[in-house]
Amino acid sequence: MTPGCFINDYWRLAIKHRAYGVHLGQEDLETTDLKAIQAAGLRLGVSTHDDMEIDVALAAKPSYIALGHVFPTQTKQMPSAPQGLAQLARHIDRLADYPTVAIGGISVERAPAVLATGVGSIAVVSAITQAADWRAATAQLLDIAGVGDE
Repeated sequence: MTPGCFINDYWRLAIKHRAYGVHLGQEDLETTDLKAIQAAGLRLGVSTHDDMEIDVALAAKPSYIALGHVFPTQTKQMPSAPQGLAQLARHIDRLADYPTVAIGGISVERAPAVLATGVGSIAVVSAITQAADWRAATAQLLDIAGVGDE
């Protein structure tokens, strides 16, 4: 098993290459063999954008639920409006102790407010890839998230 490596969408490759887990969008759930993922011992993450999608995700019994997009994002075209911090906090309250990940438009400056909602963790792309100094941005985000040099 590849430590900590999640493969996005390609669940068959994740099984074949013994990834740590696979992350799926809502559109992938209907055509994915969830039993095969479970039998292979892979973790499963599922993207959600509203309460209905959270219900669908919970039925798949994932290892974590991704909640997004919190803020406007340039990473990909989104069919819905950003949910914002208040809605994210409501989703966190609903999911109680369920592992959660916030995603979408999260910058170094926005990360503290996102984490203050009680979300388990954050996922970032542009906060690092578009930073003038990606190493410094990464270090800042790890510090904000309370992760040391482990």
